[in-house]
Amino acid sequence: MMFSLKDKRAVVTGGGSGIGQAIASVLAAQGAEVHIIELSAEAAAQTLEKILNTGQKAYAHACNVADQAAVVRVFESIGPFNILINNAGIAHIGKADTTQEADFDRVMQVNVKGVYNCLYAGIRQLRMAGGGVILNMASIAALIGLPDRFAYSAAKGAVKAITMSVAKDYIGENIRCNSISPARVHTPFVDGFLEKNYPDRIPEMFEKLSKTQPIGRMAQPDEVAALALYLCSDEAAFITGVDYPIDGGFTTLNN
Repeated sequence: MMFSLKDKRAVVTGGGSGIGQAIASVLAAQGAEVHIIELSAEAAAQTLEKILNTGQKAYAHACNVADQAAVVRVFESIGPFNILINNAGIAHIGKADTTQEADFDRVMQVNVKGVYNCLYAGIRQLRMAGGGVILNMASIAALIGLPDRFAYSAAKGAVKAITMSVAKDYIGENIRCNSISPARVHTPFVDGFLEKNYPDRIPEMFEKLSKTQPIGRMAQPDEVAALALYLCSDEAAFITGVDYPIDGGFTTLNN
């Protein structure tokens, strides 16, 4: 079977909802034992239940990826694994002069230091497994200028650079590292953003946001998960050090 992950163990951070939940689910469906890392134990439990109900194997771990000691403890408890998905992240809206220091620090702690912490703890587990795959979640914000996304763009730009550095450093140890850069994806974050900022105009604003992608709609989490599955599979064994936009034409056709 193509894209089989039988006998593989995968760790997915931010696996409690949205893209992370979709990735965790598809990896499990392809035979991987999936470990869900999530700040909220309740969110992790929702994904866990979804996977277990399909008869697949999964475990949930409550952990703040910005806390290195906590990440090391959880990863050591999991033991050697073959796939690391660095998906956990938070968003922020603001320009350079409207972003408060506390908000900038919070975005960097989760979106950059969180990735570093998981790499720091995870690479030793990948080594013990004989190698494997790292997949980082970047964004089109790392590739082009987006309005009002200063801190988020800085963080995702760092994730893209981290991906290239890790791919170079560990290519001789049978560890591949790539990243995915989505455009807007229809996740609970989008719904919450609309409810908070446009409570009386949700359908109108949803349509407006959808049409910022030239393809005319947002991506679905399952579409991002399908790309993640390919990049984590043995069929992608020749791919490392690459960032993959999945953006409905946003970075090339939106002019």
